[in-house]
Amino acid sequence: MSPHSALRVDDALLRGWPLPAPQSDGDKEDRGRVLVVAGSREMPGAAALAGTAALRTGAGKLVIATPQSAAQSVAAMVPEARVIALPEASDGGPSFHGLPLLQPLAPATSALVIGPGMLGRDATLTFVQGLLPVFRHATVVLDALAMDAVRSAGRFQQPVILTPHAGEMAHLTGAAKEDLREDPLDTARRHASQWQVVLALKGAVTIVARADGEAWLHACETPGLGTSGSGDVLAGLIAGLAARGASPEQATVWGVALHARAGEVLEARHGTVGYLAREISAEVPALMHRLG
Repeated sequence: MSPHSALRVDDALLRGWPLPAPQSDGDKEDRGRVLVVAGSREMPGAAALAGTAALRTGAGKLVIATPQSAAQSVAAMVPEARVIALPEASDGGPSFHGLPLLQPLAPATSALVIGPGMLGRDATLTFVQGLLPVFRHATVVLDALAMDAVRSAGRFQQPVILTPHAGEMAHLTGAAKEDLREDPLDTARRHASQWQVVLALKGAVTIVARADGEAWLHACETPGLGTSGSGDVLAGLIAGLAARGASPEQATVWGVALHARAGEVLEARHGTVGYLAREISAEVPALMHRLG
């Protein structure tokens, strides 16, 4: 691939890169378990959005770990999930003492989402740093506050996916948002290589880059997707696809494409803006079937 080019993501590319097919005689164990570590007393819905999205992509089992003050409401929102109540730090983030509750899940966890809706930057970062080595065999999607782990990790030694928008990328790199927007392809490639991750730099044009420089470009103007909770849904979609057996880059490219196409369906139904993040996931199964 040319250093100045990226593969354009369209229906033809997706059909030529099919997702792992569910076994006709398989069960939920065969489609992987997703663990979502997310939410807070102020934003319990983020955990529900990410978890529901993972199930909508076909993941077989779902566990949500959320601070104790949010656990009851999350369980009511996602009755399909096992919900684990984590002890909370004083700032509302997850306490490090909650790690032993999650360690037994590691051998059977295929994909892990950390970050949506979490409070307490310091508590969240400490928790993420403790969690990553335990789940070193799972594909990890870092979102929101959890992405700060890249500032101390340097290069990850396990499969990690990051999903920043331009503002979050500016925070992670110290660069000006305007500078990052000048050449998003170069930005995504350089930092995917630097951090050894699959990086989805989100926007009307989203760039997905792999550490070796391979990159994909997805263009879609759906302003309605710029709404509260939309990024939580995307993180869950990617994790659910990874749990089913997609590689980190395939799960990310497909997750971005399904998220955008769901926005297009909702835009046609409701108008340019005003649809809700919780409505996105419900469109995904039909979209996967059509593209499959």
